[in-house]
Amino acid sequence: MATGQAPEAAAKASVFEDFIDIFTSPAEVFKRRMGAGVWLQMLILTVIGVGLYLVTRSILMPIFDAEMSRAFAKNPGMTADQIEGAKSMAGKIGPIFVAIGIPISMFFTGLFIWVAGKIFGAQQTLGDAVMVATYAWIPRVLQFVAAAAMGAMMDASKMNGLFSASLSAGKFLDPETTARPIYILAGRFDLFILWQTILLGIGLSVTGKISRSQAYIAMAIVWLIGSGMTMLFQR
Repeated sequence: MATGQAPEAAAKASVFEDFIDIFTSPAEVFKRRMGAGVWLQMLILTVIGVGLYLVTRSILMPIFDAEMSRAFAKNPGMTADQIEGAKSMAGKIGPIFVAIGIPISMFFTGLFIWVAGKIFGAQQTLGDAVMVATYAWIPRVLQFVAAAAMGAMMDASKMNGLFSASLSAGKFLDPETTARPIYILAGRFDLFILWQTILLGIGLSVTGKISRSQAYIAMAIVWLIGSGMTMLFQR
């Protein structure tokens, strides 16, 4: 009887309702979407993410410029023309990277939580893990909005680091004087990333049928893996 009721409950809730309920009753969203595909949700969130990137890019451009200049400084052989060409190219392909990166991030996050859940005997399927990762990404939409709002109110000269317009510990560190691994790790202590991690734990607990404490420990492992990968690719 319970198995037959799950698809019916999911059908009664629209995707829009899911996007609202993930803030108020995430466990219910994960419960009613078990076994359901999330391709539409992925597409909607990717379109929203690309749209927000395009809208906020001009506001956050000082951050992008500072980070690119910092990266180019590691290659002193580049001429001014080459640097400007690289910046121009980055601006053109940025939306493509965002469009590709969002669904890839959702899939691999799902894969990581699926594997981490197995450590605690979770019964979660890979499909449900990707579903959880997709819905848990929704607070990152607010991250875009918050960054743009802070950027619009900040002096451009103070937007000199990756986390200048963030709600993370990295915001309070100087990217020029702080060791890069420490700076990147501090940026992982971000309100929205931690919010996302908590949602992943709730989703793993619901779909994997393990205790909430076990799920949170598994997500702490995933957070650490994500931090290590971020420090590796943004060193």
